[in-house]
Order: sequence, then structure tokens, then C-alpha cells
Amino acid sequence: MAHPVSPYLVPGFYDTALAKGRHRDIVGGRWDETGRIQMQILQDAGMLPQHRLLDIGAGSLRLGCKAVPYLEPGHYWATDASRALMLRGRAVELAEPDRLPEHHLIEDSAFAMPGIPTTMDFAIAFGVFTHLPLTTLQAALIQMRPRLLQLRRLLFTVFLSPDPAAGSRRQPDGVVTHTDRPPYHFSAADVVQACTGSGWCATAEQIMLPRGQVLIAATSAP
Repeated sequence: MAHPVSPYLVPGFYDTALAKGRHRDIVGGRWDETGRIQMQILQDAGMLPQHRLLDIGAGSLRLGCKAVPYLEPGHYWATDASRALMLRGRAVELAEPDRLPEHHLIEDSAFAMPGIPTTMDFAIAFGVFTHLPLTTLQAALIQMRPRLLQLRRLLFTVFLSPDPAAGSRRQPDGVVTHTDRPPYHFSAADVVQACTGSGWCATAEQIMLPRGQVLIAATSAP
């Protein structure tokens, strides 16, 4: 039986989850812990309240509910395959929804970033490419490069395996990753090549993340 490229792309996935009130559950759990980790990563990277943040694959604003109060009003932008999911997060997770204009929440499953300003300072995709194949990561990095020319840092997570072709691998935090279905793992060399081949310089950060994800920090190549 063929597996979906990503569980989030199964028809009706978001509608069903929202109807059941599961807007937190479907973004991977560990809601508060993961949001705090993401904020710490960004602040450690130098993000200040005056900076502009793009949250790629923002879901129901697990990060947004912490970043929006920290950043100056209007400095948070987000994309996701489901705008309805982001709007649900804005409605129920933000103490001051007016700090986040609705038009800053953009439906985008192809990483085309329609309407995203080119003035973003930081971008983060946490737990996004863990559910997508390497070809999608490569295509996304290519598309993001000309759209985010002023970016100080692009931060994203992946699962790594020393031998991806060997099949499934149990990660340090217990999750089992795969070569051919989600959650996916890649070799470190393939991730670096995907970055350099699309105009980014990347390094893997030494930080323990939920489920054994690895944080990749990328900047635009000279």
C-alpha cells in the first residue's frame, strides 16, 4: 500500500481535526514545551522584538502564541498548508489577536510564499521537513532563497541517519524514521548538499530537540 507523502496532505485531514477541536494535537503535541524551545532557538540566534519573523508551517500558532506577544505588532508572518488552522490558532491561542493581522497568515503548501515581504529577518520551519521527502526540502530551499534575501538566519529541523538507505531508524528520543515515508530521515551530507545547491550555507547545531530532531541553521551564501 502506498503511503502519503505527508499525513498532513491527506484529503480532509484539517477539516476533520478542526471539527474535533484538535488544533493543538495535530501539530505534533508537546505544545508549550516545543513553543518555548522554538522561541529560545530564535532568541539565541539573535531575534529581537523589532525583527520580522516568518513561521513556516506555523500550524495553529504553537510558536506564534509566544512570538506574537514578544515581537512588535505586525512583525510576525506565517504560512501553512491550512489557513483555517492558523486562523483557529489566532482566535483561541492569542491573548491579543489584533497584534497579528489576519492577512499575515498565508495558505501555502508549496513554499512559494505568496505575499510574504522580502524584509524578513528570521525564518523557522520546525517539524516541517521531517514529514516531507528530500526532494521537497530541496525545492523549498530553492524557492525561498530569492524570496528571503535579507534573512539573517533560516532555521529548520530534520531527522538524520548515518545510512538512510538502510531503512528505518530509531531516533534518540524514540521516534522511528524512514527513508520512504514520513517521518523521513536524510543523511547529513544530503542536507548540506540541498542547502549549498540552492544558495545557502548551513550547519547542524548541537542542541537536543524533541523526538531527536536536528536543528539546521542556514544563511544566504555570498
